[in-house]
Amino acid sequence: MRKISCLFIAGFLFVACNNDKKSDAPADKQEDKTDTTTQAGTTELKQTPLQVAVKPYEKLLGSFVGPFGTNKITMLITLIAGDSVVGRTIVGGNDRPFRGTFKKEGDFYYFNAKEPGDHKDDGEFNWVMDDTSPDHINGGWKPYAKGRAEKEYQLQRKKFEYRTDVGTWPESSQRLLKPEDVENLMKEELEFMRNEIFARHGYCFSKKHLRQQFEMEEWYVPNTVDIRGFLTDIEKKNIEMIKRYEKYAEEYGDEYGR
Repeated sequence: MRKISCLFIAGFLFVACNNDKKSDAPADKQEDKTDTTTQAGTTELKQTPLQVAVKPYEKLLGSFVGPFGTNKITMLITLIAGDSVVGRTIVGGNDRPFRGTFKKEGDFYYFNAKEPGDHKDDGEFNWVMDDTSPDHINGGWKPYAKGRAEKEYQLQRKKFEYRTDVGTWPESSQRLLKPEDVENLMKEELEFMRNEIFARHGYCFSKKHLRQQFEMEEWYVPNTVDIRGFLTDIEKKNIEMIKRYEKYAEEYGDEYGR
C-alpha cells in the first residue's frame, strides 16, 4: 500500500509539472484573446479612452447632404468624443473645417460648431439629431460677416460614391472618346461633358452656373474641392480631347452653324 501511495503522489507531481511547462509556452502559441498587459507589466484595457468615448456615437458619424440656401451642402461629421464634435462642410466651392461641442437631452443631441473664421463665408452651425433617427439633421447656420443672411437646413445621410454609370455622358468616364462622340456638340455641351467627369468624383464647383447644373442631379454629392490624384487615365485623356473641341467650337462655331 505504501508503494502504491508513493507512485500515486509521484504521478500527480509529474502531471502538475507538465501543466506548468505548458503555461510557459511562447505567447504566439497560446490562445489569448484578451491581451491586457502593457510593456510596463501593468494591466489595462487595450481600447483607448478615445475609442471608448467614440463608440456610443458611431451612428451619428457620417456624411449628410441637402439644400443650403441656393446651394447643396455636404456635412461630414468625422469625430465625436467626450462632449466634442469635429468635421467639415463642403459647399459653394469651399471645404471648411469645424469644431464644437454637444450635449444630450433625452433622445436628442444638440450640437454647436464653429468654422475657423479666416474665410469670408465662415460661420457658426447649430443642429439637432434624434438618437432614434440618426440619419437626419435639422439645423441653422449664422455667418460671422455682418449683413449676410442666416440659413436653415435639413440634411439626410448620404455617402459619396464614385460611379461611372451616371450623368448625360457616362462614356467619358468609361472609355476613350472618339471624334464622333464630340465633334457635333456645341461649346456649352462640351463644357458640361468635361465637368461632368469632375462631378462624378464629387468635385464642388466654385462656378455658380456649373454648381447649379450638377446640384439638380440626384447622384451628385459634393465631396471635395481637389480631385488631383482621383482622375483615371481614361478621364484625363478625354478631358484633354474635350478641351480641344471646346476651343474649336468657340473659334469656328459660327462657320459650322453651331
